[in-house]
Amino acid sequence: MRICVYCASSDHADPIYRDAARDLGRRLAESGHSIVYGGGSRGSMGAVADGALDVDGRVTGVLPRFMADLEWGHPGLTELQLVEDMRERKHRLLTGSDAVVALPGGCGTLEELFEAITLKRLGIYLNPIILLDTLDFYAPLDAFMRQVIDARFMNPEHAQMWQRVATPAEVLPAILDAPAWDENARDYAAVRQ
Repeated sequence: MRICVYCASSDHADPIYRDAARDLGRRLAESGHSIVYGGGSRGSMGAVADGALDVDGRVTGVLPRFMADLEWGHPGLTELQLVEDMRERKHRLLTGSDAVVALPGGCGTLEELFEAITLKRLGIYLNPIILLDTLDFYAPLDAFMRQVIDARFMNPEHAQMWQRVATPAEVLPAILDAPAWDENARDYAAVRQ
């Protein structure tokens, strides 16, 4: 599988997040899966790439040119694709991926995650979306999304669009066990009365 990993570039977060990212990268690569991610060398971004590269995994980075000009790219990737802007980056990351794994992160990570969830809700992106919930990072977001459902801005079925797991070891089983989703999702994208 080609697995898209959304993650942060901050080196200031608790090191446990980088440790989990590195472990995830290693596990995905050892299982024969390739990774596509934002292309950065720092924080969880660098860690997930390093974890996979340490065991000869295939890692593709997608980096906007302005970030490459600032030397934010990881120098050891299997492939680095340079794009014009953040919009093209998000499109390239998601297109052709067999699953999305969102690690803890900031605004950029959350934007990527919400775009994937929105596209899944509309039946455009049909593959699993897994939240790696290190230190219960995504628990407040999950509670918020359930509030959105309770307030009837989304249907109860929409809660099946993502799964939360606590450890990197649980990511691949969650991908394989994720509920099927198909393009008919757009038929119930609108909230029913």
